Amino acid sequence: MSENARVEEAAAALAAGDAARLGRLMNASHESLRSDYEVSCAELDEISALARAQAGCLGARMTGAGFGGCAVALVESARAEALVAAVVPGFQRRFGVAPSLYVTRPTAGVSHERLG
Repeated sequence: MSENARVEEAAAALAAGDAARLGRLMNASHESLRSDYEVSCAELDEISALARAQAGCLGARMTGAGFGGCAVALVESARAEALVAAVVPGFQRRFGVAPSLYVTRPTAGVSHERLG
């Protein structure tokens, strides 16, 4: 599946509230970006794999420009802090530096309205 088709399917999963499907698409996207486009790196592969190995993680992938940028994980709210507690030391053992992880919640994003 191409990245463009995966984005279309991810939008449909979001609209349907299907977090499990979205997570699977995120995992597939990371693998595609790593293998097909070769824009990942060992650090992004590791942090994505560490996140996916944790209970409650539905999916994880690199995001941004690649080559060492950021990763994003879709995690059940109740398990987010446990994921952070497991991923940070795992990453630090392998690379000798502690990653910065941020727990956030999705929002509706930007909107506009006509005034007047």
